[in-house]
Amino acid sequence: MAGQFIPADHSKGDANTLGGYMAVHDRPAAFEGSDGFSYSVEVLTDDTGDAAGPVGAYLLFVQWARVGAASPQGHLESEFLARGASETAARATIGAMRLSDVKRVLDALIQARHGGAPARRWWDAMRDEDAGGP
Repeated sequence: MAGQFIPADHSKGDANTLGGYMAVHDRPAAFEGSDGFSYSVEVLTDDTGDAAGPVGAYLLFVQWARVGAASPQGHLESEFLARGASETAARATIGAMRLSDVKRVLDALIQARHGGAPARRWWDAMRDEDAGGP
């Protein structure tokens, strides 16, 4: 079945927050990472083992392949970014994150994956090689 255009319903929330974007657009938010790959994001929860905040929420970023963009190529996970007494409370805290803050989390995870070195985009690497010339 082909994708279907669903118009945004801005009465469902603030599209500048993660939870609001997902409600307004009825799909996960997506970002271009600092490495040039596309990522979609989902909020997940798990038991923290801490009685004061037994449920933790974190971000799962699915990295999509450049060729055949319908294929996942990897993923990145944040640490717990919120804790709450319930899954609903923890998810609500993460859902209130501004999209710009979610993007910063993604780029920090990409940088950490590359050992702190900046992740180079393929077109930047190609431009550097072309500049060397014969």
